[in-house]
Amino acid sequence: MKVKEVIGLLEELSPLAYSEGFDNTGLLVGDENADVSGILVTLDTLEAVVDEAIENNCNLIVSFHPIIFSGLKKITGKTYVERVVQKAIKNDIAIFSNHTALDNSWNGVNTIICEKLGLKNRKVLIPQNETIKKLITFVPNESAEKVRNALFEVGGGSIGNYDNCSFNINGIGTFKGNNDSNPVLGLKGELRFEEEVQIGITFAKHLQNKVLKALFEVHPYEEIPYEIITLENHNQQIGMGMIGEFETKMSETEFLKFLKTTMKTDCVRHSKLLNKHIKKVAVLGGSGSFAIDAAKKVGADAFVSADFKYHDFFRAENAIVLADIGHYESEQYTKDLLHSFLKKKITNFAPSLSTGKILISQINTNPISYL
Repeated sequence: MKVKEVIGLLEELSPLAYSEGFDNTGLLVGDENADVSGILVTLDTLEAVVDEAIENNCNLIVSFHPIIFSGLKKITGKTYVERVVQKAIKNDIAIFSNHTALDNSWNGVNTIICEKLGLKNRKVLIPQNETIKKLITFVPNESAEKVRNALFEVGGGSIGNYDNCSFNINGIGTFKGNNDSNPVLGLKGELRFEEEVQIGITFAKHLQNKVLKALFEVHPYEEIPYEIITLENHNQQIGMGMIGEFETKMSETEFLKFLKTTMKTDCVRHSKLLNKHIKKVAVLGGSGSFAIDAAKKVGADAFVSADFKYHDFFRAENAIVLADIGHYESEQYTKDLLHSFLKKKITNFAPSLSTGKILISQINTNPISYL
């Protein structure tokens, strides 16, 4: 199995097309065409993690956080980032990160938090904009079914819990080929009236290349008529954070104690308690202060995230309980998610190599300690 094949599998879970613009996701170090001897899954790539990969003959590190976030102008080993990159290159180890792509994934970071807390009726807290595209094409009647099915097979026409969705309008198309044309229907220089079907489907933006490839392969015309439009509709399954509900409400104190135990944190920093019950909860793994207003807007009783600054807690404004559980703590289960996904997808990994394996890093990369 090649590095790029593993990346292809990970893109099924969290397409890189949904990474935030500020982020640096994808293959950060290494050759995508290299054969994979072993995979090490980690939250962060530190020197100790690279050493762990070397020891276990893993030449691909799947790291949630990118080790290279901003540009590197020098690689001299003076910073921890430079030393990691040096050591990885020296030992032919590839490093891949899916960071905010996994944050925005329906089955990603925030789903794991919801599952750990037992939250039901989940919805995306902040849907990502412009993630839905629309394809309109015009097909002769006898080819309409073949074209529709080809588009459906690559994921076109999926809307929420439904698939094979399309809208079809019958009409008359006209065209006239010039002397260089090679028309499938009609003759060169002849104005042709053809009964056609206008097919319209929506699709997730990361599928655009697959959708167009399918269209070009099965559409019968020499010149394929089509339009692609970016929609402003909210995507129900792509975006930052999640909202969910407990089956049974609990007091604020009970909630904070439950949160501390379940998320295995030594400290929960929280805003003023409001003497209300907690039932509806918003969560966002990592730094989530930007989503405080969104959590309030949806009527959440509490918002669980990390990295709140002093003045962020004032923004609770007696409307919500803000709970900062720590950055590492909010994302700690991400390793398990990635490891479990890869184990299910790669059932016969490196059968010819006795060392072929998919491992979870045993290195605690949390840079914060509590007294």
